[in-house]
Amino acid sequence: MKSFRERNPVVIGLVGTAALAAVATVTFYYEELPVVGGGTTYQAEFGEAAGLGPDDEVRVAGIKVGEVSDVELAGDRVLVSFRVKDAWIGDRTSAEIKIKTLLGQKFLALNPLGGTDQDPDEPIPLNRTTTPYDVTQAFEGLSNTVGAIDSDQLAESFHTLSDTFRDSPEHVRTALDGLSALSKTISSRDDQLANLLSNTRDISKTLANSSEDFENLIEDGNLLLTELHNRRDAIHKLLVGSRQLGEQLSGLVADNRAQLAPALERLDQVTGLLRRHAANIDKGLKTAGPYFRVVNNSLGSGRWIDNYLCGLVEYNRNPCTPPKVSGGSR
Repeated sequence: MKSFRERNPVVIGLVGTAALAAVATVTFYYEELPVVGGGTTYQAEFGEAAGLGPDDEVRVAGIKVGEVSDVELAGDRVLVSFRVKDAWIGDRTSAEIKIKTLLGQKFLALNPLGGTDQDPDEPIPLNRTTTPYDVTQAFEGLSNTVGAIDSDQLAESFHTLSDTFRDSPEHVRTALDGLSALSKTISSRDDQLANLLSNTRDISKTLANSSEDFENLIEDGNLLLTELHNRRDAIHKLLVGSRQLGEQLSGLVADNRAQLAPALERLDQVTGLLRRHAANIDKGLKTAGPYFRVVNNSLGSGRWIDNYLCGLVEYNRNPCTPPKVSGGSR
């Protein structure tokens, strides 16, 4: 068998280039491969997107079988493209957009039905798809509906019905009396109910507007937990090292307790002595200041020394008094 040095380098280069091109092509179109790729791509028509987006899950009986690849507007409807792998999709399959989390994340649920395979070129029609019921829109519609109801007229209507059926059987009269009482309660609480529904609508709008913030918060928490998991060994080593350091310090104190106890006792005696003589020390420092200032003035003339002799020669009758010294003068 020939070695690489004995072979034609041009042929080797062409073969290597072709192999690299093949690897790059397989890598780029990995999801389109029939065996190891992302499966078969289907389409479904919906009346609205309902918050569904690319990369959302596709499930069959609660099991993930693929993901949404594209959501685009096609005339008066939304065309959703999704990829399915290892799952059978029949020609009567129905699709439904469902809510995955409380924050509003969606997924595409498939109900495989039919006698033959679904044609990937034919989208699932609009009559076999369902969009979720939006709670926010429901509260908004309820608030608007309740606001348009004339509660006084409604109460009067129930009261009239109660009077009309007064001679009816007891259970009918009881039901109508209950409806009348209910209508009166609703009428008396009209403003409170309207305020409650209005606040509920505001809360739902706020939660809907903050959906992205909640998602970012959860993602950041996930990143924090991931980082703590990655640093678990380091944190464990830190805690073990701290425990070992505490054990070493405890041993050091125990081994040197005989020497430390007398030293601490003597230190306490010294501090006590200084505390008892604090007044004398303070007085000594105060009197030492003028003394050293006079000495400094006497020796502050370089190699000469200033002296003052009082009473050596009597030249007047005044008593001898020392000169006044203040500051740095003599």
